[in-house]
Amino acid sequence: MKRKVISSGSSFEDKIGYSRAVVVGDMVFVSGTTGYNYANMEISDDIVEQTEQCIKNIEKALLEADASLADIVRLTYILPQADQFEHCWPVLKKYFGGIKPAATMISAGLADEKMKIEIEATAVKTS
Repeated sequence: MKRKVISSGSSFEDKIGYSRAVVVGDMVFVSGTTGYNYANMEISDDIVEQTEQCIKNIEKALLEADASLADIVRLTYILPQADQFEHCWPVLKKYFGGIKPAATMISAGLADEKMKIEIEATAVKTS
């Protein structure tokens, strides 16, 4: 099967050696994505705003893979502070409430203390 890699332009990808997403057949694997705006490498202090930006970043990668948020079948949420997860729920429901992918939330440290959430996604292109 053909393998396609997608970059967001994030400096982290070159420094660490990974891609924002990898497409193999109809599967799209989106790396853990944080709330950085990759155009200016800025990140909000607000977890809700970071969650919105995470989803925008994931959506951009999926569009480059000829997929959409509706194709997501699996999500993993990683938060350094588990008690902050509930603040993200309205945003997550807005984007994923109708899709209802399988999901897991893990509490763990992230690479930078500015990061309040990281989201990893797996999609299956159905369109």
